[in-house]
Amino acid sequence: MDQVKVGKFIAESRKKQKLTQMDLAERLGVTDRAVSKWETGKSMPDSSIMIELCELLEISVTELLKGEKVSMESNEKKFESIAMEFIKQKEESDRRLLMLEWVIAILSIIVLLGPICVAGFFPMEEWLRVMLIFSGFVPALIGFYFAFRIEQVAGYYECRCCQHKYVPSYKTVCLAMHFGRTRYMKCPKCGKKSWQRKVISKD
Repeated sequence: MDQVKVGKFIAESRKKQKLTQMDLAERLGVTDRAVSKWETGKSMPDSSIMIELCELLEISVTELLKGEKVSMESNEKKFESIAMEFIKQKEESDRRLLMLEWVIAILSIIVLLGPICVAGFFPMEEWLRVMLIFSGFVPALIGFYFAFRIEQVAGYYECRCCQHKYVPSYKTVCLAMHFGRTRYMKCPKCGKKSWQRKVISKD
């Protein structure tokens, strides 16, 4: 950080607001000597009054620390960069979730079929057979619930008719005919039914 540059920027901003060093000092509850030290680059404003100082000078904290005005174009580029990073992170997270969906679905099938096979091939009392099947059925249902929930929220479904990408409701995902992750659903935009495939990106 260039303290001299910051100091000059504070002085310029103060003069634009038609404030003397004494005026600024009184509003901030400091001495005019402290303001003079800021403007000559000998010291920096304390962090406890930095926000108040920026409000009085009508500048942002970023501008104060950089010692110059930040253009809207520069801000827009920065926000665009941050937005793109968030999108990339979401897409990567969705990919991991969809991989997890397969793991949960496979484990749920194993948990369901395991007790059914044991109950079907080994002799046992009827009540024990029912309990064994039930013991696999309940956790499998929970697993399928989470697998469907992941498929609903991760990524988007793309309408084959209008290419609209959207996140359907959980009920729609559960009740729709499907082949893998391709589901026969009604598009909320064009209102047409089609086989809609799962996609990661909305672009």
